[in-house]
Amino acid sequence: MIDTTTKAGARGAERLERELIAWLTTVNAAGQPQSSPVWFLWTGSELMLASLEKTPRAANIRANPLVSFHLDSDGEGGDILTLEGEARIDESPLPEAEKVAYFAKYDAKISEYGWTRGSMLRDYPVVIRIRPARVRAW
Repeated sequence: MIDTTTKAGARGAERLERELIAWLTTVNAAGQPQSSPVWFLWTGSELMLASLEKTPRAANIRANPLVSFHLDSDGEGGDILTLEGEARIDESPLPEAEKVAYFAKYDAKISEYGWTRGSMLRDYPVVIRIRPARVRAW
């Protein structure tokens, strides 16, 4: 997991709480990596993402669950955080505590795009969970 006793690990954990956009890389059936910007919630042990139903991302994960997730750098090659792990599609209802935390993080963006919480849940019904197996922070 993330070693918050190190400066880089503590900074990485803080960024996972605060940052709005990350990049998720999945692999399609032909073996081609595909990266997509995503919204996410760090639960302390895994990442939760909401996705559209018919995206290559969900299909790729169903076929090959190995993924890479990273936050942008500081623009000069520093402040790097990447997580590699296994993703899964979670068919169970989203826990209320995660809904609350997700909306607290993204309400401004949801409003900016002219969406509502209800439309967000309806339009992005696929819950993807990623359990990191490897974390790199520097």
